[in-house]
Amino acid sequence: MTTHLALLRGINVSGHNMIKMDALKTTLENIGFTKVQTYIQSGNVFVTTEEESALKVGFIIKQELFKVFGGDVPVIVINAADLQACFTNNPFLKEKEVDTKKLYVAFVSKELGSENINDLKISQFKPDEAYLDGNRIFIKYAVGAGKTRLDQKYIEKKLNLTATIRNWNTVTHLLKMYEEMV
Repeated sequence: MTTHLALLRGINVSGHNMIKMDALKTTLENIGFTKVQTYIQSGNVFVTTEEESALKVGFIIKQELFKVFGGDVPVIVINAADLQACFTNNPFLKEKEVDTKKLYVAFVSKELGSENINDLKISQFKPDEAYLDGNRIFIKYAVGAGKTRLDQKYIEKKLNLTATIRNWNTVTHLLKMYEEMV
């Protein structure tokens, strides 16, 4: 059995794509996932299944959400190693007195290469900073996530992929939950 973390993008935001976590849990259990556990209302859900492929698990969840709730909800599925890499590979954590409230991670639907940093044109967002690492983009916002154009929509458009962003507090808590589950 494999435990996956599904990150649902764009649910329960400003009254749109409303999905109650208990309804989400029941829906996923009804299609055979076990040990379904959610964290906060923004679409973080752990599922356990015999299926090892993260892409297949994401597809199954996306299809079921469309069938049951009627919305097209992008889903990115990651594993414990992806979350652990957030702590070992995040260059901003090496800075003295870094304000973790300004750190975010964009999880993306495909592996990024070093050439993709040019596609993002990060320099136009200074003093915001970003660092690409595999299927993650580490972001440090100078002021805050609500006051930048370097957001999920921009990342998706420039890199032609699906992205969902989590703040550092959420990433930290999700890793802790993953460690407790496995």
